Amino acid sequence: MTKENKELSLEQREELLSTLKARFEKNTNRHEGLEWSKVQDRLETNPEKLWSLHKMEGTGGEPDVVGFDNETGEYIFYDCSAESPKGRRSVCFDREALDSRKNHKPENSVMDMAAEIGIELLTEEQYRELQKLGKFDLKTSSWVKTPADIRKLGGALFCDRRYETVFVYHNGAESYYAARGFRGSLRV
Repeated sequence: MTKENKELSLEQREELLSTLKARFEKNTNRHEGLEWSKVQDRLETNPEKLWSLHKMEGTGGEPDVVGFDNETGEYIFYDCSAESPKGRRSVCFDREALDSRKNHKPENSVMDMAAEIGIELLTEEQYRELQKLGKFDLKTSSWVKTPADIRKLGGALFCDRRYETVFVYHNGAESYYAARGFRGSLRV
C-alpha cells in the first residue's frame, strides 16, 4: 500500500481519537499511571500508526493502551475486544497454509491480515498479559505467534480462556474456524 492509502481524513482521525480516549478513560486498570494527553500527542505525530489503529478498530479489535516502554518511549496497544475480533476470524495461519488448501480456502490468513493492518500478532506471553487485564476469549479463540519449529512441522498455536484458565492449543496451520481470529499489538 502507498502512504496515501494509509492516511485518515480529518473526520476519521477525530472520530478515532475520540473513541480511543473514551476507551482509555473507561479502562484505567489497563494503563495505570499513563496520561491520555501524552498518548494523543504521540498518536498525532504518527499518522501511519493512527491508520493501523483505525484498521484494528474497523475489524472489531477495540484497541487500547496496555503499557509503555520506558526504553523506547512507545505506547503499547493490544486488541482488547471481549472476543476475538469479528473482522479477523475464519482465517488460517499464514500464506503457506492458505496456499496448501485445495478446497474451501478461507479468504485470507492471519499473517497477511496483520501485515496489511500494520500490527504484530500477540505472542503467548502477551496473550497471558492481556488476560491479567480482563477476561477475553470466553467463547472464541485467537491465533498467537507460533515458534518456527512448530510452524515448520505444519502446526500453529492458539489460545483462549475457559474455566478461569488461559489455555494454549495447537492445530494445523491450514485450519480455520468461525470462532477463531487473532489479536494484535501495535507500538506507537
